[in-house]
Amino acid sequence: QVQLVESGGGQVQAGNSLRLSCATDEQTFGRSAMAWFRQAPGREREFVAGISWNGGSTYYGSSVKGRFTLARDTARNTMYLQMNTLKPEDTGVYYCAADPGGSGSSDFLEDYDYWGQGTQVAVSS
Repeated sequence: QVQLVESGGGQVQAGNSLRLSCATDEQTFGRSAMAWFRQAPGREREFVAGISWNGGSTYYGSSVKGRFTLARDTARNTMYLQMNTLKPEDTGVYYCAADPGGSGSSDFLEDYDYWGQGTQVAVSS
């Protein structure tokens, strides 16, 4: 059974930074594009950022472009989302997702086969 384990969420003030991590098994990590989605209270889950299986391509949602950076570490089977200059509107539950054989560019939930349980990010003004 594939598991995605997120960590790194927390509560910060606006302007500060957080780094989220998503770890999975070697087989899944090596063949999957990965992505982060987030869901704010009362809103639909939205695409934040995605990365190709080899890390060669990254994709960002318009609201985070220039502030968030996505990377993956093959040695640790872990994906990282560095979030800088956080804003209150970045608040939500952040979910890691894996898409075996995909590109990492899709913002459709249905394209991702595996999901983590989510990690809470709260940004206060």
